[in-house]
Formats: sequence, structure tokens, C-alpha cells
Amino acid sequence: MTATLHLHQHELPAVRARGGRTHVELVMGMAVSIDLRDEVSEDAVDEVVRWLHHVDDTFSTYKPESPISRFGTGDATLEELSDEVINVLALCEELYEDTDGAFDAFVVPAPNGSSFDPSGVVKGWSIERAAEILERHGAVNFCINAGGDITVRGHAHPGEPWRIGIRHPDQPGKSAAVIAGAHRLAIATSATYERGAHIIDPTTGEPTADLASVTIVGPDLTYTDAYATAVFVMGVDGLNWLAQRHPDYAAFIVTRDDSALSTSNLADHRVG
Repeated sequence: MTATLHLHQHELPAVRARGGRTHVELVMGMAVSIDLRDEVSEDAVDEVVRWLHHVDDTFSTYKPESPISRFGTGDATLEELSDEVINVLALCEELYEDTDGAFDAFVVPAPNGSSFDPSGVVKGWSIERAAEILERHGAVNFCINAGGDITVRGHAHPGEPWRIGIRHPDQPGKSAAVIAGAHRLAIATSATYERGAHIIDPTTGEPTADLASVTIVGPDLTYTDAYATAVFVMGVDGLNWLAQRHPDYAAFIVTRDDSALSTSNLADHRVG
């Protein structure tokens, strides 16, 4: 799933956050930036980096030797999979039921030649686990940005929320909206402006591009990531689905004719 949100430049220092540190890791085919606003041990970041590379080795559909590739291509049985992988498979089943089939990892063409690709949830799930690692090490105020899918904790500065710009799908460098949040917030976007029409409609087996972009805001990146894919497939009707099924999540969409629509609760987060 593509997601191309960006933190406002003044919110993501290039080298060091006051009282903390930043780290950028190239993993899972993207840059993952960790912006810590607290003094946290080096071990915390090292553990996050090891976790992200473990996720890549386990769940990458670009690596034919990964357990998820071997399962997708039929080279590994369910009994051969670890509990971790089985739990992700169960999460994919849960999302299929929850979204009435709009999120269906079992019909997505994968780079390994199979028709199973859980990438639409694995990224968000793995970044939420990374946030938990930092919290176990005592981090309170931080942001993890995984290729534009973002989870934050605490504050950007004392008393100041994190401010996150949602990229305009037709005007790179311009924000379509700005989201502010503190304590715990996750944001994910599905769009076509970087990878073209790549989000599969499970009912047709073909890519869908009825919308320009979908951004979901909520408490857990696991679900904002997956719901962004599902709402993109559902189209404008996805706003009603999200509002009725998951009122603690908000949606912001931009249509092909450049109309901006959202669930009513986006006002709780939007500042621009």
C-alpha cells in the first residue's frame, strides 16, 4: 500500500530532536524514520531495527525464501508456519470479514508469483509493534514514519501536538489537510500518485482508481493501514462504512475531480 504523508519540515529535524535523536533505516523497500524526543538508550533503536529486518525477512513477498512467500506459493504448509505468521494470517481473515471483502489479502497478485500478499496490513502492524518496543524502553514522545504511514506518541515538543501534512494527490509539495494529534495517533494513506493503480478490487481482480487518495486517522496503525486500503476499494461509500463500523477512526478522501470529503469526526484532528 502506498502512503505519502509527510511531517512538516519544522516537525522533523534533519539530524537531532531536542533532547532525543533520529534514526533512518532502509528496510522493507522504504525509509523508516524514528524521531525520538526523549533520551532513550541506543538499545531501544537497535531493537527496533532488528525487529523491522525480521519482519522484512519473514513477510516480504519480494523474497522467495521468506515464510510468507513459501506459504503463498505452496512451498510451505500452515503447520510449518510460526505462530507469528499464523497470527498475521488470522488478522487478514479478520479484516476480510470486517470489511465485507474489500480487504482481501488472499486475492492480491504478489511479486513472488502467488495471489497472496498481506503487505496491506503487515507494514502498519509491524510499526505498531516497533512503537511498543520503544515504549518498553521508556520512550514517551516519538514519531515513526514508515514510507508515509505514521504513528506518534506523546508530543512533538512540550505541550505541542504532532502536526502531520496529508499530501495533495495532484500537487506534490502541497498539503491537502493538516492533522494534529498527541499521545497516540496513527495515520495511513492509500493513493495512486507514486505507484499508479495498484490497489486491487477483490470483486473484479483488477486495480481500482476511482479515488485519488484515502487517508485514515485513528489510534492503531495496524488498522489505519488496512482501512485505508479497504476504503479506497469501497470508494465514497467507504466513508459511511467507517463511520458506522469504526467510529474511533476518521477518513479523509480526495476524489478524481479534486473534491475533498471526510467523516464528520475528522474535525477532531484536522487543523487545516
